[in-house]
Amino acid sequence: MPFTLFSKEKITEKGEKNDPKAQPQVVVQEVPSNGLHTISLDGDAPSDPDALDIDVEKLGRQRPAILPSALSEVAFCFSILASMIMAEYFISGAHIILPTLATDLDIPATSHTWVSSVLTLSAGASLLPLGRLADMYGGYVVFNAGMLWFSVWSLAAGFAPTYISFIIFRAMQGLGASAFLPTGIMLLGKVYRPGPRKNFVFSMYGAIAPLGFFFGLLIGGVSGEKLTWRWFFYLGSAMGFIASLVSFFSIPRDWKTAREMGVRMDWWGTATICPALILIVFSITQSSGAPQGWATPYIIVTTVLGVLFLAAGVYVERNVSADPFLPAEIFKPKYMKAMLFCLFLAYGVFGIFLFYTNFYIELVLEVPPFMTAIWYTPWAVSGMLFAATSGLLLHLIPNRFLLIISSACSIGACLFFALMPSKDSPSFSYWAHVFPAMVAETAFIDILYTLSNVFITTNLPLRHQGLAGALINCTLYIGMCFFLGVADIAVAATSDRGMKGSYEVAFWIGVAFAGVTLVVFAFMDIGEAKSDLTEDEKRAQRELESPSTISSANPSSTNIIERVEA
Repeated sequence: MPFTLFSKEKITEKGEKNDPKAQPQVVVQEVPSNGLHTISLDGDAPSDPDALDIDVEKLGRQRPAILPSALSEVAFCFSILASMIMAEYFISGAHIILPTLATDLDIPATSHTWVSSVLTLSAGASLLPLGRLADMYGGYVVFNAGMLWFSVWSLAAGFAPTYISFIIFRAMQGLGASAFLPTGIMLLGKVYRPGPRKNFVFSMYGAIAPLGFFFGLLIGGVSGEKLTWRWFFYLGSAMGFIASLVSFFSIPRDWKTAREMGVRMDWWGTATICPALILIVFSITQSSGAPQGWATPYIIVTTVLGVLFLAAGVYVERNVSADPFLPAEIFKPKYMKAMLFCLFLAYGVFGIFLFYTNFYIELVLEVPPFMTAIWYTPWAVSGMLFAATSGLLLHLIPNRFLLIISSACSIGACLFFALMPSKDSPSFSYWAHVFPAMVAETAFIDILYTLSNVFITTNLPLRHQGLAGALINCTLYIGMCFFLGVADIAVAATSDRGMKGSYEVAFWIGVAFAGVTLVVFAFMDIGEAKSDLTEDEKRAQRELESPSTISSANPSSTNIIERVEA
């Protein structure tokens, strides 16, 4: 393990403890250890009780020791940020090329949402086992394998001859994303200590998402209108291969450290939870387009099987699995359950806004694909601004205030489209309706994404950082798929209102669920994300103060404590 903690009790050469009243002064410095941040506590009697806080504050601002130069840090961050760009590129651009793609591959109208959701569904369903693999074998192996896999299947999608083959290739893309997305968050959480530097790096990770989103829209618009939809995948895969090459040389090697933690795969959870998520989300997303709706036989079968698998998953996670995907300890940090619940709702609202604004602009407002991409320009520009700003403010402003602002922006963004006048109305204007909606939605998702990433990774120990990344992305993808399916059902049920009227129903659903997150966030008293000890260091510190409380259930915790002669 990467921590060497010097006991607060001074130990003589014979192993006898000196007077416990003579408290040693704590001097903190970071040293490299197996690719991860390492903290060493040492010293003699303190004269300043705030010495530890001052040193930890300094550590929270300086470059991690495992990244010995500014160039190495830039290359490392580029690799992680590039993975986010790739994920957003292929999610957003797929919406833009969908009309021409559907025509070329003869995709039925009832399956349009499936084209968009299959990647997020396959990614969301496999995030937990692949996040566990990252905890088992380290971020270097899983991240690079995921990036390479994603790039290969992105290229294959560009050559897809039929609708079915295209769906299969998109599902394979999702498996790659489920490997590098949680692992990217895991690597950032491991390399960077709690503090302003970590906040800023995570804000850059969030800021790059709207840039990748806009880039996908732009290339998708050009490909769909000027070239062919296949070029969208050719160019994307080329960027993926370049990013894979950089990550191969820049990601810290952490295989040895990961193997020392003794994390094991949860095969029981893999066999129950993964199929449960796939079956339930499939039944929801496909029910609106099924011949008989929910009464369609295959919808009934998948729903029942999904519920049974989910019930089995809950049982084995609690009673059978020795290393469950979701151990009880991850929910112990204050507000963790509330945060995950709100993320599930908030990302669902984001999915509704993302999908239906694109169709609203193209089909209701009759804007060409390339111009649609231009209309999303505020998303990229303001998104980078909001994400970067939130990263600089996390350690200064109570985070509850930022969460409330985030939810309020989500409500406002959906309201702009729900109440938007028709395109022929004299009162309609891009600058009065579409532009503020784009800015508001960007503020919502970027503030929330940055803040929640910092909150979750900081409150979980080192051995669960892969799980932290999986949880974050699982709530993102499953939330998007689930609520997109809910909105799709509502849109199909209100088709008699016309396209504009039925799409407005989807936006009102977004308003409702965003309102729920606003209420919950108002009661989450989360402070500032300041420089602090990591969760492992806090645990080790508690065990040094009370050695008898060391639990054999947490071998990694005892391994990080090393008493040496003063």
